[in-house]
Amino acid sequence: MNDQLRPPLVLGSTSRYRRALLERLGVPFTAVAPACDEEALKDPRLTPQALAEMLAEAKAASLLPTQPQAVIIGSDQVCALDDELLQKPGTAERAVAQLRRLQGRSHRLITAMTVIHGARRWRHTDVTTLVMRPLTEAALIRYVAADQPLDCAGAYKLEQRGIGLFERVDSADQSAIVGLPLIALAGILREIGFAIP
Repeated sequence: MNDQLRPPLVLGSTSRYRRALLERLGVPFTAVAPACDEEALKDPRLTPQALAEMLAEAKAASLLPTQPQAVIIGSDQVCALDDELLQKPGTAERAVAQLRRLQGRSHRLITAMTVIHGARRWRHTDVTTLVMRPLTEAALIRYVAADQPLDCAGAYKLEQRGIGLFERVDSADQSAIVGLPLIALAGILREIGFAIP
C-alpha cells in the first residue's frame, strides 16, 4: 500500500511495553490513551478471558470518534490464578506476596486484542500457561529487588530475569506475554494493506 494511501495506525495504549512491541513491526504509529475508564468497566461477574476481551474492545472503540479513518489497536492483559485476577502489585512487598502465591503453581496470562478499521473488527486472544518453580522467600525478595516488577500483573518480567522463575511457559506467541500478540497483529495489518515482512 502506498504510504499516502495507508490509513493512520493508532495504538490505544499508554503502555511503554506495548509501544516497544509495536515498534518491532516497523510501521509508523501514534500511541493514544484510550478514552474509557477501565476501572468503571470491570465487571466482577466476567471470567478473566471475557474481561480481557471486553476491555480490549472498549479501548479500541473509545478512540473511534476522534480517529474515524485510523486502524485502531486495543489490547488488554490479565493475569489469572485459577479464576482470580492478579493486579499490578505497586510495591515490593505486594510483589513478593504475589510471587509467593504463584510459586510452585501454574497460572495464565490472557492477552486480548481488538483491531478496528471502519466497520471491520478483528479479535484475537492469546492464552499463555506458565508454571512457576518452587522458590524460597530469599529468592523472591532477591528477584523483586533485581527486576522491580511493580507495574506488572503477576509481579514478574519474563523478558528480564523473571524467566528464571519458571519451569515451563506454554505460548503460541511470546510477544503476547509482554502485552501485544504481534504474530496475529502482523497478519491483520498485512490484510489491511500494511507492508510487514
